[in-house]
Amino acid sequence: MPSFVYVLATQNPDGRIVTYVGWTLDLERRLAEHNGGAKGARTTRGRGWVLIYAEKHRTRRRAMAREYKLKQDRTFRSLLRSGL
Repeated sequence: MPSFVYVLATQNPDGRIVTYVGWTLDLERRLAEHNGGAKGARTTRGRGWVLIYAEKHRTRRRAMAREYKLKQDRTFRSLLRSGL
């Protein structure tokens, strides 16, 4: 089953852009959950998130492995933020 790795971005009240990396089977549903406030990771609740990057993988395992790599790759996330 296809899985996705995604990067979301939001702006803090101090103007700093923050990113969040995750994986899902359904990008639209997951973004709605993050923006809905009730579900989603604790760090994403109560903010308005925008999808800034996504990758499609053939398996859940590959998506989860890629998510782990992207969470550690601060240079890549910084490049995404600078493009906003």
